[in-house]
Amino acid sequence: MTVKTTVTLSEDLLRYAEKLVEDGHYPSISSVIEAGIAQMIENETPAVGPTTADPLDGMGDEIRRRLELPRDQWIPLDNDTMFEEIEAMVQKLSKAN
Repeated sequence: MTVKTTVTLSEDLLRYAEKLVEDGHYPSISSVIEAGIAQMIENETPAVGPTTADPLDGMGDEIRRRLELPRDQWIPLDNDTMFEEIEAMVQKLSKAN
């Protein structure tokens, strides 16, 4: 059963939805909104506020995990040459990949 309703979108969201329709990804703006809600249901993501997860939570967990490593696994860095050492490590890792 389809029910007609009215929604209010920000200008940015409306332009994005119109672009999706214009590019042929969806037949109508209603379809864009339906797809978004269906995706939230599929992912079991609650629609509370613009963002429900704090991206820094994961970073905090990673920092705590690394702090629990034994000291001999820490990378020693001299304050005077720290950035040069980090750059060298990054270059070494990028060459290995």
